[in-house]
Formats: sequence, C-alpha cells, structure tokens
Amino acid sequence: MQLSNKQKKWIVKNYRKYPLKKMAGELGVAEDVVSKFLNIQNKKTPFYFYIVLIGLPILFFLLLEMGLRIFGYGFNNEQWIPATKGKLILNPEIARRYFYATNSLPYSNQDVFDEIKGLNTFRVFILGGSSTAGFPFAPLGAFSRYLQQRLEIVYPESKIEVVNLGMTAVNSYTIRDIFPGALKQQPDLIIIYAGHNEYYGALGVGSMESFGTSRSIINLVLTLNKFKTVELITNISREFMKWFSSTTSTKKDATLMARMVKEQYIPLDSDLYYAGIEQFRENFRDILDMAKETDVPVLLSTLTCNLRDQAPFVSIPFDNYPPADEIYKLGHQELMKSNLQVADSLLNYSKELDALRFRSPNLINDIIQSFGKEYGYFVVNIDSAFKSESPYGIVGNNLMTDHLHPTLAGYQFIGRLFFNAMKERNYLPDSAPIDLTDDEQDSITVLDYKFSRLDSVIGNYRITALKNDWPFIDQAKQIDIGLLLKPSDFVDSLAFKCINGDMDWELVHRKLAYYYLSKRDYKNFKLEMDILISQFPIIVDYYNFTANEFLNIGDYNEAYYYLVTRYKLKPDVFSTKWIGIINLSEGKNESAIKYLEESLKFDRIDTQVLFNLAGAYSRFNKFDKALETINECLRIDPNYAGADNLKSQLEPLAH
Repeated sequence: MQLSNKQKKWIVKNYRKYPLKKMAGELGVAEDVVSKFLNIQNKKTPFYFYIVLIGLPILFFLLLEMGLRIFGYGFNNEQWIPATKGKLILNPEIARRYFYATNSLPYSNQDVFDEIKGLNTFRVFILGGSSTAGFPFAPLGAFSRYLQQRLEIVYPESKIEVVNLGMTAVNSYTIRDIFPGALKQQPDLIIIYAGHNEYYGALGVGSMESFGTSRSIINLVLTLNKFKTVELITNISREFMKWFSSTTSTKKDATLMARMVKEQYIPLDSDLYYAGIEQFRENFRDILDMAKETDVPVLLSTLTCNLRDQAPFVSIPFDNYPPADEIYKLGHQELMKSNLQVADSLLNYSKELDALRFRSPNLINDIIQSFGKEYGYFVVNIDSAFKSESPYGIVGNNLMTDHLHPTLAGYQFIGRLFFNAMKERNYLPDSAPIDLTDDEQDSITVLDYKFSRLDSVIGNYRITALKNDWPFIDQAKQIDIGLLLKPSDFVDSLAFKCINGDMDWELVHRKLAYYYLSKRDYKNFKLEMDILISQFPIIVDYYNFTANEFLNIGDYNEAYYYLVTRYKLKPDVFSTKWIGIINLSEGKNESAIKYLEESLKFDRIDTQVLFNLAGAYSRFNKFDKALETINECLRIDPNYAGADNLKSQLEPLAH
C-alpha cells in the first residue's frame, strides 16, 4: 500500500508524538507501511559523504596555497627576512598586511640584528608608530639611536642590538600582529611607545584602511593575510573594483597623514571615540599577556604631544560640549595672565575636544598607566617629563616639530628617559660598564651623535611638506612643494631630492660624502660615512672605501678603526693587509705577522704583503722565513722597490 503525500507529511510532523501502532491506526494503514516509510526517512547519510563534502574544499585550498608558495606568488609576507648571511631585518613589505587602499607603504628603520643571538648580545626591540620611528628625522634621529649609542659607549664588552620596529601610520593592531614574532627573537627588553595612531592608523576605527570596529574580525583578517590564497583573492577583488572606480579618493601627492583619514570627525564621547579606546585597551591587553607568558621585561610609556602651540584641527559642536578652538583661545588668555594651572587644563581640554584625533585622548595614557600597575611593568612618564622641560610647564614647539613629533633634542630626551628607566629597573647588559657619570655618558652620546646637517634639512623639509597639507591648511591653499622649498646649496638640493622621492636617504648621504671628499673636507666626509655605516653596518664596502681614502692621505689612525671594524664583520684581503702593515709600522710585530699571513690566504701574490711580512719575520729573527718570503716577492716582481736591499741584508743572517 502506498502512502499519500498528505499522509507522509502527517507522519513526519507527528512521529515523535505517537507510537507506531497509534500512527498506523490514525492513518488506517498497516504498521509495517508506516515503519518502512520511517526507516527510509531516518536512513543516515554515510559518514564518508561528510568527509568528502568537507575534505574536498580543504584539499583544494591546501593545494592552491602550496602551489602559490612554490611558485613565489605575491609578496614575501614573512616577518623577518635576511639582510645578509646571518643577519635579519623586519620585512620592508610587511606593511602590506595592514594597508590595502594606500599605495605608498611605510616601512621601518631597517635595523639589523643577528639571526642567532650571541651569548654576549643585549637585544632591545622598540615598537610604535611614527614617533617611535623618529619622524621627521628618521632613521638616525629616533630615540632608539640614542639608546644604541649610549649602550655601546657604556657597555663596550657587550654586543648591543637596539631594533626599532616603529612604522608611520600603524597602531595597536600592527603591534599585536608582529609581537609574537618579536618575542621569538629572544629580546632582553621590549619598549613600547604607541597610542597616537589608534584612530587613523591602519585598521583603526577612523582609518580609510578600516574593516569596522570588530576586533575579532580584524585580527582574524590579519591572521588570514599570512596565506597566499587570501592574497590572491584580495588581488582579484582589487582588480575587480578598479572596473567600477576610475578615480581615487585622495590626492596622489598627499601626505600619508592626510591619506589615512576616513572618518574625519570623531567627537569626544561619541560611539566611534569609545570604539577606538576599546580597540587600544583590548589589543594592548593581548600584547602584554603575550609578554607575560614569555617573561620578557617591558617598558611602557605615556604619550606626549604639543598642547601649547598646536590649535585644534577640527572644532565642531557636539552634544553640550563647547567648541575646541574657543577653549584653546581661553587657554592662551589664561597663559598670558600667568594662570598656568588653569591654562594647562584648558589647553589639554581643547585637545580632548579636537574632533580630528591625531593626538591621543587622555584615556589612552590612563590605560597605559593602569596596565603598568596591573602587569607590574614600569611606565616611563614621558608626558610629565616633557612638561617639566617646557616653558610654563606646557609642552609646545620647544620640544615638538608639529602636533606630536619631537624635535631632535626631544627624541634624545626620550632616549635619556628610557635609559634612566632601564638603569632603575636593571634592564641592562651583564657586562661591566665603563666608569663614567650619567652626565658624562649623556654628553659623550650627544656629542658623538651620528646626525648631520643633511639629516636636519631633510627633517625640516618633511615637516614643511606635512604642514603644507590637510589638516594643517586647506588643500586649496597648498603651495607647490618646489616653490615652497627653495634649496640654497648642495646640501639643500640633496634634501629636496630625498623628500621629493628622486633619491633615497642612502643615496643622498653617499652623494654628500663624495662631495666632501672632492672638496678634501675629510671631517664631514667621515661624518657622512659614519652615518651610512651606522644605518647600514652590514655594507662592508663602506668600511673599505672610507679606510682607503684615509690611507691615501696617510691618516693611518683614522683608517685603522674602519679596517678593524670591517675585519670583525668579515675578513678580506684589504682589511687584513692594512691592519698588518699599520701594526708593523707601530712595532706590533706579532700582530702584524698574524694579519699579513692571513692576507696571503686571500691573495698569495700580493708583493706589498710579502715585502712587509719579510720585514716582520726578520724582527723576530726568523731570517730563513724572511729570506724565503722576500725571494717570493722578487719572483713575482723583480723590480719591487726595496726588496733587493732587504734580501741583501737577510742573506748573511739566514742559515
């Protein structure tokens, strides 16, 4: 007997309510008919069906991911890449993980560190945004450079690695993403100076590079971005979107600061305002939880900014709050009356009311302070220290180049504050320090700072370009950068080419070094080469080139430093030869023999090395060996100057 569709629907609807016999009676059919129908309905799908259903897509994407990696599709999304054999740097392309709509990507200062950490190495990682990177004086103006140089001065027996991972226009999402990779490199200390970019930095709640306010979604995207398959899908989507958009939303030549802003206005106490606060709080908690798990010391810091000389960028009415610009004016009126405490309070309030949140709210500093107490991490109160060094106790242009980026002296001051905190907490190398007072250490560090007039002009030009754009001025009032910056000499022209993108930082410094060399200005030539070596210590040609120029003018003392440093990196024929010759000239005969013999391993027919080595042997009364060596010199070059004379002196002494 066949069941009707109506009967089947009734059974499906009621089979849990009634026993089989009751259902059969209600329908007027035999029990076996109902039972047979129920068995068909309840027949389970074979388990392998689900395995195939789930496994095939997974297998497809695994094979696709493997294929994309094997064929090198897309950019290298590894966090660390080799700078040279045995040395690592932060991947210059890592910002692609965080920036999607921005073509001009930021990158770190490219500090180098050993792939395998040595026993005598003291390693510090520093994380944050553009203020950490040292804008506008990056790379050598960053506070990390002060720490590097002072630690090297005070602890000469330790190898110091201060690695600055700061990047422009990034916030806590970026720090959270790269933090696990930083921890794996076994730092002895981590320093964090971050918070100003929380709203408009990449993936922030007000950024054009935003995916919304859900941290779970954004952090999931950051995890998925490490896969080539996701990169492929993203690239296809971008190409697809280009078909529907013929224009860009921002000017091509706009500063990164101007390009990053999407939700321009974020009033105090608005939903977006608190979304940014929670974004920072929870990301920072994740960061500090990771640090605690690995027991790595962390130094935190409050943020500082320009209150006295930076008017609010955007003043708009919101709820019952007064306009930000009016409060700023009141603050300066009180300042003129010497009501300093009231003035400070009003100027700080005007910053809080500024609807364009390039300067972090006070709540960010409150969170940093509270986390310091909760996790037991020392918080360096940089904001308070800057106030104490400022006229009227209010931070202004005395230590700031713009709204939040310090002057060079300001960056050195931050470095000093962090060093003092490291000393107070005993976060320092294990080796013995040299016997210098704190003031002497600081004085030597600043006096020997690797920074030239070219770096200063580049920094000034960068600030001028920044303030020639929104939000400092209306875009309609912008002046052509070529008209605004009028280079007056060779240094200025190089700085202009650098900030205009015609030459990179390394090339302009190299050009200037050649220029000074052509003018026989060896003091400034040395400074420029020292700057290049400080930034790119693994480029061995810099050492050889500099040493050779000092050898050419007979300044062996200057040459010797570069030769020895080059030798420590990787011995070569040039460094071994000249270290040996200089040591021989100073009567260091045993050391001279060591280096000259090593040089012959690179080049066995260098007559200059053979001649000097013969002389070194004779000073140790090794006359047979000296004669053998000078004979080899004459065999290669029978006319080598002085060789015949030395041979005639050695022959009576040899056995």
